[in-house]
Amino acid sequence: MIPYVDLQGEPGLDITRNDAFRRDVVERVVDNGLVLGENLGRSFRALIIGESIPAGTTTAMAFLVAMGYDAWHKMSSASPVNPRELKISVVKRALERAGVSKALDDPILAVSKVGDPVIPAMASIAIGAARAGSHVILAGGTQMGAVLAFVKSFDKSALSRLAIATTRWLINDKSADLIGLVKEVYPIPVVSSNLDFRDMPYESLRAFEEGFVKEGVGAGGSLVAASIMGFDLGRVKMAILRDYEELLKTLRVQGM
Repeated sequence: MIPYVDLQGEPGLDITRNDAFRRDVVERVVDNGLVLGENLGRSFRALIIGESIPAGTTTAMAFLVAMGYDAWHKMSSASPVNPRELKISVVKRALERAGVSKALDDPILAVSKVGDPVIPAMASIAIGAARAGSHVILAGGTQMGAVLAFVKSFDKSALSRLAIATTRWLINDKSADLIGLVKEVYPIPVVSSNLDFRDMPYESLRAFEEGFVKEGVGAGGSLVAASIMGFDLGRVKMAILRDYEELLKTLRVQGM
């Protein structure tokens, strides 16, 4: 079993029909995240925090707009064709339903109205770790703009210990603008890995070069950390290929 820590949160609801969660749920997640972050921060000089949540760029956009940021045309997508107009439509409906007509100054209220569990969880862990003296890499794409906005509003002193790490595929996404979003929220460092899959022998891996996926589960942060630790990207790519081929073998054995 993979070790995990339960921050005592709840799944987010459909923000076009309901508040994402009750305020007390967000407060509980934040309180627990701060404690976890502080404990991790005492043990490690640097933390890498990644995420994986369905439709996360849509709820991140909703949260950012609720907090007064111009995120309408800046969010990326795992699809090669960014369904931006669909996202904008969902966010507008959610904000109208929530009665948010002007910028909120309370990030917990904004998350409870139109956000998702990742935003307060990542932000509070990052703040707790920063308070304990650790540096934090937010490993992800445009959703990290929402995490950054939460941190800025909740504890601005943590910002000096934050950076964002992502992939070349995300940075090169012309349908989004992570750099512009970060500049608007708060200009922390943004770094990316130059991993390239164009010469991979499998079509499903080469699909990254066609705009599929781009980021997720801390991909960019893991690649940047590998480079910092002295691992050549070519070596990392071979390890990815080896694991991918092992996965294919397992699926064949299982008849899938």
